[in-house]
Amino acid sequence: MTPFFGNLLVRVNAGFLILASAGGLATDIAGSFFGRGAEAILLADAPGTGIGFIEAHGLALIIGVTLSRIAYSRTWHAFLAAVHMLLGTANLLFWQFFIAADVLVVGYVTTAAHFLFVVAHLAALAGTARLAASPR
Repeated sequence: MTPFFGNLLVRVNAGFLILASAGGLATDIAGSFFGRGAEAILLADAPGTGIGFIEAHGLALIIGVTLSRIAYSRTWHAFLAAVHMLLGTANLLFWQFFIAADVLVVGYVTTAAHFLFVVAHLAALAGTARLAASPR
């Protein structure tokens, strides 16, 4: 993968993380502190459990903002593949939350996007490794 396309992939990824996590944080705050929105049903009896939602979405936002400002390096592909593997796997392991909150479409879209980013970053990493190893 050329640096141009690698950089583009990282920037698109940053945009996704910023938008998805900001939406998640808004939903987390509404459910945790105001008993409103999709998460209200999940947090009604235990609002303190919202800490996990807020931490995860907050960290994803921080990663997205950081990525939008970094200089491109192929090592970011491994980092981002790991980030999206964690987020996508967590979505699958806690799929019942999407069902209980009646936000299956959000679950489908975000989980698919996470795993698409895993594949894209692993492919980019493999492609840059081949480029680095090829004779010039």
